[in-house]
Amino acid sequence: MKDHFDGYDSYDGCDGFTIYKLPEVDDEDILAGNLTANCTLIRLPIYPTVYDDNLFNFLNPEFLVEWQLSDDCYKCHYDGGQCQTDKNNNFLCYRAFGGVALVMITCLAAYFIWCYKKKKFSPSHFLSTKKISDIFKHDVEGGSVYYGVPVFSYSELEEATNDFSSSRVLGDGGFVIVYYGKLKDEREVAVKRLYEPNCKRMQQFVNEIEILSRLRHSNLVTLYGCTSRRSRELLLVYEYIPNGTLADHLHGDKAKDRSLAWPIRMNIANRNCCVKVADFGISKLFPNDVSHISTAPRGTPGFIDPKYHECCQLSSKSDVYSLGVVLVELISSMPAVDMNRHSKEINFANFAINKIVKCAFHELIDPSLGFDSDTKIWEMTTSVAELPFLCLQTDRDMRPTMVEVLDTLKEIQTSEFGNEKRAKLVAGPPFPESEDMLLLKQVKSLPSPNSVTDKWMTCSIITSTK
Repeated sequence: MKDHFDGYDSYDGCDGFTIYKLPEVDDEDILAGNLTANCTLIRLPIYPTVYDDNLFNFLNPEFLVEWQLSDDCYKCHYDGGQCQTDKNNNFLCYRAFGGVALVMITCLAAYFIWCYKKKKFSPSHFLSTKKISDIFKHDVEGGSVYYGVPVFSYSELEEATNDFSSSRVLGDGGFVIVYYGKLKDEREVAVKRLYEPNCKRMQQFVNEIEILSRLRHSNLVTLYGCTSRRSRELLLVYEYIPNGTLADHLHGDKAKDRSLAWPIRMNIANRNCCVKVADFGISKLFPNDVSHISTAPRGTPGFIDPKYHECCQLSSKSDVYSLGVVLVELISSMPAVDMNRHSKEINFANFAINKIVKCAFHELIDPSLGFDSDTKIWEMTTSVAELPFLCLQTDRDMRPTMVEVLDTLKEIQTSEFGNEKRAKLVAGPPFPESEDMLLLKQVKSLPSPNSVTDKWMTCSIITSTK
């Protein structure tokens, strides 16, 4: 570039570089400008082909600037970043996606904060918090009352159950164990012990107390009381039912002692016997913030309407299906699910329908009922056996209503279920082997699917939930 400055004088008074000037410009004129002692100036490169008598024409042409990158800057530039320095001249690498990520993180954080506040300040949160706090406000250890239900001390129930002895266990479930107990006032009770305590379990505990304290029914087990939050565990105290469950008497431990006679079974079916229902999952049925919901089916395997697995909805006709299973259980003394039966008959509905279609009542009805020696019992048991055939139909529209089933049971019990009414219920063939001739009036014979057995396993303990 030296040739391009021929005819120009140079000024060497600056540190590290030279200033070229026109000959007529004195050094003093340069120093008279706004230059510091070390002459901080800007040097502009020019192309060798550019030349003009006027020095300032060197400012007009375009020029190419090249520089050597440091290793850090080169890597930053290669990764799509920008090389910068902070106020202390320290190297910094800014990447474009970093800003986008920061914005995304900020948005996500804001969203989670919004969700948290919405949940925290929602009516259901205040309601559930209020309900739990209410019971805690009044549940002094022993001697207090919540929703009209007495609050027992933990030590009192511990003594009543003999330190929750394993010999006192009446049954267990997913999250509860039920113990037999005897209070100081000589009352016999069933103590439900909820383990794995947490917020959800506490909510179920409160729900069960609140709902059962407002329910009064001769066929519901009475809630005697509960413990407080200050106790070591969550305990519910229920009326004790000494005779056990229906399953115990039909095909359980008590079935070995004596069999339920047919009149007693008929009274159970007709609701004239004092039957108590317990452990029906009511604490899970009603959340505090809604008046009604549709829940997943809860109960003993084999009693759930298989139609639920198709449409995920339960109806009053689902109850009719469950009642049909109970009726078969009453006349047969067999469990609803038995893995020892033929694979196609593990499910009770399939088993019962197959026997009824073949008129093989002797293979379905419990021989201990004495139907072979008592004509009246034979007529009543076979008449009752025809009801499940209707109740267990796959198509819900083909099932009768609860009222119709109850009316029929009453007629059977009072011997008013004559041949004429029986003919309206079902038309049978003259011979049992004529399967194709057995038809429901205006009803197709549809076997009930065994989808229930695909989803649950049977157990030895069957509660009275049916």
